[in-house]
Amino acid sequence: MLDQDRDLLLRLLDLPTAGPLETTAEVCLWDAVHAYAEAAEDFGMRTVHVGPAREADVLRPDVPAVVREAIAQDRDFLARQPSLVLRVGDAEPTVMFNVHLDTVAPFEPAGFDGVRFHGRGAIDAKGPAVALLAGVRAALAERAVGRDVSVLVQAVSGEEGGAMGVFGTRPLVEAGFHGSLNVFCEPTGLRYLPRSTAAMTASVQVNGEDAIDDQPHAGHNASVLLGFLAQHLAGALAGRVPDGQVCVAGLHTGLMHNRVYGTGELLLNLSYGSTSSARVLAVALDAALRAGLAEFTARFRGMRPFHRTAVDAAAITRLVWRKRGLPALPPQEVPLLDAVVPRWPAHEPAFTCDAIWLADVPGTQTAVLGPGSLDANNAHARGEHADVADLDRFSAVVRDIVVRFARNGGI
Repeated sequence: MLDQDRDLLLRLLDLPTAGPLETTAEVCLWDAVHAYAEAAEDFGMRTVHVGPAREADVLRPDVPAVVREAIAQDRDFLARQPSLVLRVGDAEPTVMFNVHLDTVAPFEPAGFDGVRFHGRGAIDAKGPAVALLAGVRAALAERAVGRDVSVLVQAVSGEEGGAMGVFGTRPLVEAGFHGSLNVFCEPTGLRYLPRSTAAMTASVQVNGEDAIDDQPHAGHNASVLLGFLAQHLAGALAGRVPDGQVCVAGLHTGLMHNRVYGTGELLLNLSYGSTSSARVLAVALDAALRAGLAEFTARFRGMRPFHRTAVDAAAITRLVWRKRGLPALPPQEVPLLDAVVPRWPAHEPAFTCDAIWLADVPGTQTAVLGPGSLDANNAHARGEHADVADLDRFSAVVRDIVVRFARNGGI
């Protein structure tokens, strides 16, 4: 990475690019896209697409409910979140790199101490995005790059916030912006991950009646019911499938101490590596919820403050799927990457990213690869950072991938 790359990264880190699913603050994704495109065009790439997804491409049954609801409530939701496609060369075959410019919230100020970049998106994924351009630029010294093979770069919105790429990566892939080799830039410690989980989100909802704290028996206690179900479901679902994980996430009823809340919601995120595992988890959740409600009724019906809740538990509780039906990327064989970087160990769990949208595209090989670590570099957390040395190594890896791809005439 050169001085201009470091300047670009600091410029990107200075821009708040958490999307509207993450924050109500200003969203500067258009500014980020323009800065990124300008830097790429300076060394010979050209912009072949820029703009937001069309509503018609997004409003589908498998789109997460949070996205469909946001579009219905905010007429500018999609317009504020563009995606970009850059290209060098017109020949086939093509190698494609995907990176996202949106981040999670909250925003963190940018900084650079000569060794380490700080700021939201430093590792996930603005740092890798800039290093990616540096690697492509270096690969252009190989005459076959751009002449015999082409390079595509997708710089997308809508990766974070639970959007799952439905208005960023998926429309681009469906429009044909992909390659025979596709690399998704996420922190993997420079080991290539040849698979990606998808996730489904379940909402366990209680819709009962409130009560005053002096008469707790008069209402339904959603806090006690959902708290019981959270523990029951955690125990019943943990380890149910070998290629996925269960995250017992948010539980909300109310904030005041002087009342009994009769309504509330428990969220569970269920990742899976195959459609069969998704089915197993869905069936297991349904059965575990029924069993948990029955156990709650048996345990609490004899306690006066919770008798009404226990008797009515099954009637006031329902399961709603907020996200379901997304594909998972099955394990791939990517021989070209085997010659460049180590493979992600088979025993380590995969994670979810936009690579899922290449799952059903014929004639393609797809992997996830990037510098740093989601946990060690504090992705999605306070103190997110990326070391220059790691970004430089990723630039070199990108160059090697593109050059090998060109010399091989593809994969």
